[in-house]
Amino acid sequence: MPLFLTLDNVYKLYNIDPSKKAEGMFIIDQNDRPQKEFTDYRHQFEGLLLGFMLKGSMRTQIHFLEHEVNVDDTIVVLPQLMVETKTASEDAELVTIGLSLDFISAFPILREFIMNDQIRWNPIVRLLPGSIGRHKELLTLLQEFYHSNQSAKKTEILQHLIIALICMISETYTSLANNNSLMKNRTHEIIDDFYILISKHANTERSVKFYAEKLHLTPQYLSTLLKQKTGKSVLQWLDHVMILHAKTLLKSSNLSIKQISSELDFGDTSLFCRYFKRLTGYSPKAFRNKR
Repeated sequence: MPLFLTLDNVYKLYNIDPSKKAEGMFIIDQNDRPQKEFTDYRHQFEGLLLGFMLKGSMRTQIHFLEHEVNVDDTIVVLPQLMVETKTASEDAELVTIGLSLDFISAFPILREFIMNDQIRWNPIVRLLPGSIGRHKELLTLLQEFYHSNQSAKKTEILQHLIIALICMISETYTSLANNNSLMKNRTHEIIDDFYILISKHANTERSVKFYAEKLHLTPQYLSTLLKQKTGKSVLQWLDHVMILHAKTLLKSSNLSIKQISSELDFGDTSLFCRYFKRLTGYSPKAFRNKR
């Protein structure tokens, strides 16, 4: 089972009313949810995530780097990138839109959008001053149609509104095209490649040497670089991905703890349980039952 969440997983995690489902997408308004839920879920999503900070502020880690998100900021998380919210103010109000890969693949403009390398390393953007008001109106319209009763044209209307929203965000990135800070440097490339490797191999390869050799670096250099640039060593990132995967399986699947232990390549279920509790403070069973 993959490390990232699918659309169906999200429906289950957030108890989305089946009658409100729209083909290939979801919209979550977290304003009425406890603040704790902002920090409970670390995940990768199969498709594109868009977050809109309506009130308050938060700190979030996206693709290894931490970012401050303030009111009127837009968060753009490309497919399969790790997301972890660190803290959120008491008045934090975030609207999240998720688009599946099937939704994205149906529109060339969306496929082009997710290939934009600026976004990977600069996922927090503020729209142009003259666009913020229209942006909020469009977001409100999207929410209203999403929560409206099913109709023959609902999906088509939502698709057109999403495209309009993406165009507004794309325009902002275009205006920043000459900013050198948006260009990915060698350090970013190493982190990018490391991210891809651990996403594929964390279950079976847990030595620093394996990843260093794949990246043509010494183990010491790779560990030092990651610690300096991301705040975590190679082994800490491996633990992070493993726990992310374990939590995903515990929360969004019906697999037994023994089956999850096997899925994560632990030779013994008790070893997996000790590992999980050491890093999270919960047993796998307690975490699965935690609300």
